[in-house]
Amino acid sequence: MLSDSDTDTGQTPQAASAKRRWAILAVVLAADVLDLVDATITNIAAPAITEDLGGGPALIQWLGASYALALGVLLVVGGRLGDKYGRRRLFLAGLTGFTLASLACGLAPTPGTLVAARLVQGAFGALVIPQGFGILGAAWPREHIGKAFSLFGPVMGLSAVGGPVLAGFLIDADLGGLGWRPMFLINLVLGGAALLAAVRLLPHDDGDRATAIDGLGATLLGATMLGLLSGLIEGSANGWTATPVLLVAAGLAAFALFCRRQTTAPDPLIRPSLLRNRGFTSGLVLGVVFFAAVSGLLYVISLFLQQCLGRSPSETALGLLPLSAGIVIASIACYGLIGRFGRALVLAGLLITLTGTGWLLAQTAATGTDTGTWALVPPLLVIGIGMGTCFGTVYDVTIGDIAQEEAGSASGSLSAVQQLANAIGAATVTTVFFKTARDGTAHAMTVSLAVVAGVTLLCCPLVRLLPREAPEARPH
Repeated sequence: MLSDSDTDTGQTPQAASAKRRWAILAVVLAADVLDLVDATITNIAAPAITEDLGGGPALIQWLGASYALALGVLLVVGGRLGDKYGRRRLFLAGLTGFTLASLACGLAPTPGTLVAARLVQGAFGALVIPQGFGILGAAWPREHIGKAFSLFGPVMGLSAVGGPVLAGFLIDADLGGLGWRPMFLINLVLGGAALLAAVRLLPHDDGDRATAIDGLGATLLGATMLGLLSGLIEGSANGWTATPVLLVAAGLAAFALFCRRQTTAPDPLIRPSLLRNRGFTSGLVLGVVFFAAVSGLLYVISLFLQQCLGRSPSETALGLLPLSAGIVIASIACYGLIGRFGRALVLAGLLITLTGTGWLLAQTAATGTDTGTWALVPPLLVIGIGMGTCFGTVYDVTIGDIAQEEAGSASGSLSAVQQLANAIGAATVTTVFFKTARDGTAHAMTVSLAVVAGVTLLCCPLVRLLPREAPEARPH
């Protein structure tokens, strides 16, 4: 850990300044890693948590959806709050809240308190994540900032692989007889260390109190998602009585008000000019549908491995490594190909995902509960490559023909929408899985895979509406 006294060590001021910049980068990366890991660990932990706390399928659906819901709804607002009150202040407040919410998750005595803690955790994560790039922009000279940004892809990729594996082994280790709880409690150490470093290292900034924040728009968006997800989960768990129908209707009404708000607010969450751009709107729709499908797919694959094939959490995490490896490999490879192939890479990613999903569907339909671990490796690797190809290209291509002054708003909107898509996918695809599980989990898996394959196929025609190329200067 570095402080202002680093210049007293006999090093040149330039060398100390460089060390400090790298230390600031490490703090920002640590916060992003914590967010990514906590967004994915419930894919592995959900069966163990429901076995301990109860809650059944509804809790499994809410575990992933609640975190992504809060993060997605508040992500753009979190960025605006940083502009208004100072990025350092919001980063520290968000990291503190995230760490305390992790403690609440680890100590949660009931399904309801755990879901509430996950919502709070996602909300504070939305305060932390948007501040990172602004903090780095203030600490790093423009001519060197590319070195900092270049590390995000590999580090996030390794975290996406390592986070679920760590969660699986922590659950199986049953430290102190705590079962799944240490995977949240470990954030007290990791988050606490990052917070101490952030207090000493992050540059001060005052913010701009004139920055406008559309709190009403965010509230309406939150009501939209909460109504739709609550209705969907309640309906799938207890039947489509008046309550879930009214919840869905309330969500749709809130969405109509949200859309109206975006046309009247002085500083809306999504600029109306962006929605009038055909390429941006097509990419937004494609991203929502595809990311929802594959995020739900990750959930049901984990459920299939544990509930149908009898794998332990650590075995499940290792079984998913081929898929994670495919995502990382393709995401990195596409970084250098997007400028040459543009939207063609998006179509390639969809088709590769469709191929892998079809392969896994055929494998599951043929062998059912007798499916071996090694037999799953090739289709999961192919699915991962397809997902990584889309992850690395869809949104870069989507902003290919928007105005330069709209790039920041577009990128923030797309990041938020991706999180909301994760929440939608965690609820909808698992709903399909649980509704068809009465005929066996192998059957539920084949139906879920068929739905994901169908949705992926429907995304393909949208590619023709995207801009042909990504912008020459890729946004960070």
